[in-house]
Amino acid sequence: MQTVIIVIHLMIVSAMIGLVLLQKSEGGGLGMGGGGGGFLTSRGTSNVLTRTTAILAAAFFATSLILSILAGWDRKPRSILQDPSSPSAPASQPANPGGSAPLAPGGVLDRLKQGAPAPGAPTEPQVPRSQ
Repeated sequence: MQTVIIVIHLMIVSAMIGLVLLQKSEGGGLGMGGGGGGFLTSRGTSNVLTRTTAILAAAFFATSLILSILAGWDRKPRSILQDPSSPSAPASQPANPGGSAPLAPGGVLDRLKQGAPAPGAPTEPQVPRSQ
């Protein structure tokens, strides 16, 4: 269904680009010209193109809205701070290089509440070494 809406969306975009290029701008542009004996008068052409552009713009807005709703339909909220089973978290707990208290289970906020140092934080003050 999403593919069908994307194809319709692209057809609307193409038609809208064409209609905008056909409209007569203040400088002349590519607009369908004036002349009295044409298919439509310049005022009639302007009204038809303006109305059609407005309809296509509304359709473009609607398909954009539908596509964004469909994209977020199955999305579930999740926390990056308290979800230990996130794909970016390692499968096993990392080795504790500082030799301090073991890392508490849970997220970063849980570790900070329990007083455990943040991962990678120095356990004692660092002093620059003189050479």
